[in-house]
Amino acid sequence: MTAPNRNYAQLKDAYLFSNIAARTSAYLKKHPGTYLYRMGIGDVTLPLCDAVIKALHEAVDDQADQARFNGYMPECGMPSLRETIAAYYRKRNVRLDPEEVFVSSGASDELGDILDLFDRLGSSLIMEPAYPAYVDANVMAGRKIIHLPSGKENGFLPMPCEEAAADLIYLCSPNNPTGAVFSRDQLEAWVDFANDHGSIILFDAAYEAFIEDDTLPHSIFEIPGAETCAVEICSLSKTAGFTGTRLGYTVIPKKLVREGVSFNDMWVRNRTTKTNGISYILQKGGAAVFTDEGQRQIKENIQYYKENAKLLMEVFDKAGLWYCRGKNAPYIWLKCPHGMDSWTFFDYLLSEIQVVGTPGEGFGSCGEGYFRFSTFSSREDTKEAAGRLAELLER
Repeated sequence: MTAPNRNYAQLKDAYLFSNIAARTSAYLKKHPGTYLYRMGIGDVTLPLCDAVIKALHEAVDDQADQARFNGYMPECGMPSLRETIAAYYRKRNVRLDPEEVFVSSGASDELGDILDLFDRLGSSLIMEPAYPAYVDANVMAGRKIIHLPSGKENGFLPMPCEEAAADLIYLCSPNNPTGAVFSRDQLEAWVDFANDHGSIILFDAAYEAFIEDDTLPHSIFEIPGAETCAVEICSLSKTAGFTGTRLGYTVIPKKLVREGVSFNDMWVRNRTTKTNGISYILQKGGAAVFTDEGQRQIKENIQYYKENAKLLMEVFDKAGLWYCRGKNAPYIWLKCPHGMDSWTFFDYLLSEIQVVGTPGEGFGSCGEGYFRFSTFSSREDTKEAAGRLAELLER
């Protein structure tokens, strides 16, 4: 008899966002026709920029022309797109071989798939609060998880300690859910720690385009020594609105070697075995993101979401509430008022002002008592939600 993967039994009963969906559905069943102001899941609301749309249309036309038609794509990505992404890194003085860049279907997929490269009996360090998929992917794989707590006292940016020694170290900067960003000195400490312990950092840079402080690093590879201890996973979902289009990229340096084995070579073998590559149409659209015009247009969209963040921050400042600022990230991490726990605050906002956010407890025990607001909603909804929040917090 075929046995199931028993590790699934160790997963929490409900994924965070499924639980949110269930509660909101129950509310709407009791209050049909009610409009909800959704500030929870980090899904974008602005359409793809014109440069991307134009490239996608051109790619579709290519597929209708015998001379320009494309079938299977190279499993690791079109060479031209890999070079384009490498050139994007060069603007930050990071030198990559295009063969160190792998085009993917997005960060979430890659964060799970990348575990194929590592011993299933190994350990993974996950900082809390954490994106739930980090934990769940490691539980499914049967890996030992070491939880590193963080909190208000360290700005939700924990630093290396001996208790943090693990085979894999997850870093997310700008962080989801807290919006906190590691400084250069802080990342240097983590890179040194990983190299000293033979660990590998899985660096989630899905929100790097939101960093506006020039002193903060966008990539782990801006840090000397990272090429021997890090993998970087990136996404165009929030950077360029590809949540419904799905495209990203992963950087695995050729110098990342353990026990004489190259992880770059292993990932080539993995991709050529398990995928047939990302579609030509999507890669053509993705390439447009990195053009001068594409960069200008996506920065306009990012600024739109930053203006949304300002509307919410003005409310929280006036109310005297503590939060991690949304200056370099699309999330605001708020300390719940009046000592409320995070799910109580969720229900309070839903029932009183029909605003939906994300309870911090869903990101791990260190998130209890905190709440995440996404700034990806429309301007109209954000203004209305901010006004309702202001009135509620004044009660």
